[in-house]
Amino acid sequence: MMTTFKHTLDRYAWDDVQTKIYGATDQEAQSVLGKDNLTLQDFIVLISPAAAPYLEQMAQKTQRITQRRFGKTIQLYAPLYLSNECQNICTYCGFSMDNQIRRKTLNNTELLLEAMALKSMGINHVLLVSGEANKNVEINYFLNAIQLLKPHFAQISIEVQPLEEEEYQRLQAAGVYAILVYQETYHRDVYKQYHPKGKKSNFDYRLDTPDRVGRAGIHKIGLGVLLGLEDWRVDSFFTALHIDYLQKQYWQTRYSISFPRLRPAAGSAEPNFHLSDKHLLQLICAYRLWNENLEISISTRENETFRDNIIPIGVTTMSAASKTNPGGYVVDPQALEQFEVSDDRDMETIKRQIRKMGYSPVMKDWDNNYAGIIR
Repeated sequence: MMTTFKHTLDRYAWDDVQTKIYGATDQEAQSVLGKDNLTLQDFIVLISPAAAPYLEQMAQKTQRITQRRFGKTIQLYAPLYLSNECQNICTYCGFSMDNQIRRKTLNNTELLLEAMALKSMGINHVLLVSGEANKNVEINYFLNAIQLLKPHFAQISIEVQPLEEEEYQRLQAAGVYAILVYQETYHRDVYKQYHPKGKKSNFDYRLDTPDRVGRAGIHKIGLGVLLGLEDWRVDSFFTALHIDYLQKQYWQTRYSISFPRLRPAAGSAEPNFHLSDKHLLQLICAYRLWNENLEISISTRENETFRDNIIPIGVTTMSAASKTNPGGYVVDPQALEQFEVSDDRDMETIKRQIRKMGYSPVMKDWDNNYAGIIR
């Protein structure tokens, strides 16, 4: 029987983890902050209320570790939304099948028009995103899009519906750099409430997706949860547990973590759990202190003040000038967004801000940056 993360997850009870997090002590927090090599048990302490009074110390240590590992650089990318068609009902998403919206899927001409708009901004790393329409927007559509776009971008990543291992192998062969897949929440019962209909309602199939991606040999896997659906501390522990498992199982693969907070969208539900800016900073620091090799990404869901302030602390990757609707750059700017963007500054403004903070915006990839070529 093939081993998957499900076997690891089944050994943990949500309530037990929650009790450990909220039972962490001040003495434990001080002890963990004095260590260099941290475990998952240490991560529990770092995301606990007991660690909150030490946020300044956490941030300073996070900054030192990040600069040592990644230098003073921020890699910039932009999403390109392919389609807002979706066959799932998700209570928090503007693309949900039960929302009465105008649906759109980009054709070849529209794909290239959107690509040229991104190229005019200097973007070389594009993230292809779509709703989960398994019949219309499927593997052959993705492969065609990649073939059209590959001559124009140094890196192409994908955030779409979970696919089969053989399909991920085809994406890898086509040149896809990274696959992003979010479990949304690791709480099984709550997951069912937010995903009542569609293929996405299958918790285990989605949970096994990073295993399929890892076996397919994709260069990088991005994980995360939708912060606001459940207790962010507990969900974040299970995300770290998932990353820890994947790094041991697929050690040649790189990993990234994102922190999408629930944002307003058509027909969406209000967050059940509020995550403040201070708590988000604590969470980012906790991940970096636990895992210095993890790439940390912040999207335009966050406001410009928070994004500016996080630049010198722990983030390595940021989206910029994002549109979250298919055709949003030039083809169909009025199409419905998946969610509202908070930081709507243009690319040049964000690049200037990064430089103002003493960092370098990287528009291509880390390899060239390591070689001393910053674009």
